[in-house]
This record gives sequence, structure tokens and C-alpha cells, in this order.
Amino acid sequence: MNTGILEIDLIKKVLKKKGYVFFENGHYNLNIIGIRSNKKEAGSFDDFISCIYKDANNNWICLYWKATTDAGTYWLAKPMNEKGTALLVPNQYRGVYKIGLFKNRYKALVQSKPVKVYRDKNKDKIQDYDPSTIDEGFFGIQIHKSNPVFQSVINDKWSAGCQVFASAKDFNEFMNLVERSQSIWGDSFTYTLIEEKDFDNV
Repeated sequence: MNTGILEIDLIKKVLKKKGYVFFENGHYNLNIIGIRSNKKEAGSFDDFISCIYKDANNNWICLYWKATTDAGTYWLAKPMNEKGTALLVPNQYRGVYKIGLFKNRYKALVQSKPVKVYRDKNKDKIQDYDPSTIDEGFFGIQIHKSNPVFQSVINDKWSAGCQVFASAKDFNEFMNLVERSQSIWGDSFTYTLIEEKDFDNV
């Protein structure tokens, strides 16, 4: 979905307020931004992933797609890690992602440097973002799609902490941009995760 310059300016203000970098130089220098909703109950694609960049004609483009930035209900109930299920901590992760294969199936953005996650281990359907549980390392927090063909509505097993697109079509559009960006800027991508509440009083 395309949005206008007002949305771009608003996101830039949020990033500036948090001390994050917003890439403005050159064409297809992608700002990949996850926006986590205020809703804490798991099971739906109620977040967004946005991509903001200048195209070959020097026009600013702002796209955003339905996604989840949280783990699904299945993995919250059955953590893969004894410390608890991973929930990515909002932050700007500079150069953390590169193009790779997700489970040896298809191209996606894969984690190449450490990230921070909250650990949720009480096995309910409510996402717990407790700072005392923060864990840092290589946890396979990838950026990929859910249903391989269509659009998913329920997030049950699709994410164990990854950032996941609801629609295969949207994800393919995103990866086309990523590959175009790679040809210009190299295989290193920054992902910034912010929250819906960050837009309050901006």
C-alpha cells in the first residue's frame, strides 16, 4: 500500500526523536521499519512493515504491508528456548540483515548480527515485554513470509519471533526492492522496529 509524504515525515520525526538514522542518500537506500501495534494479545497480523526510499526518479516512496512483529500463539505456548519465546526488542538494528535462504526454501532477509529479544515463558497468549528478560545473540530472527501463496489471517505457527509478512504477494514486492537495493548498496540491511505508541505526541 502506498502512503504519502505526510506519513514519511511522521515516521522520520519518530526515528529522529529516538535517535535513529533515516537513510536519505541515493536511490533505493531502503528504510525498513516494523511498526508494532499496541495490542498485546497474540494470534493476528496486526502490525506493519514499512519500506521508505527514493526511486530512480528521485521520488519518495512509502509502502507498508500487514505483518506480525511478534511470535504466534503456538510458539508462545511451546517455547523453542528454555528461557522463553523470543519477542524482538524495539530498536534500530544497523546492518543486521542480509539476503539468505529461509529454511533453505526461498530468499528472505536473515539475521547476520546479534539482536535483542524479550523472553516470554509463561505460555499464555499475551505477549510480555519485560526488560528484565532481555537476551542478546543470534536467534534466527528472520524477515520472511507466512503462507507461501496467499495471505494469512491467523498467526499460529508462522512466527517464533521472526518478522513475518501476512501476504506472499506483499513479501515478493518487498524482496524485489531488497534485491534492487542490494545491487546498489550491497548485502547489508538495517531493520528498525518501533511501536504504535511512539507516534503519540510527535
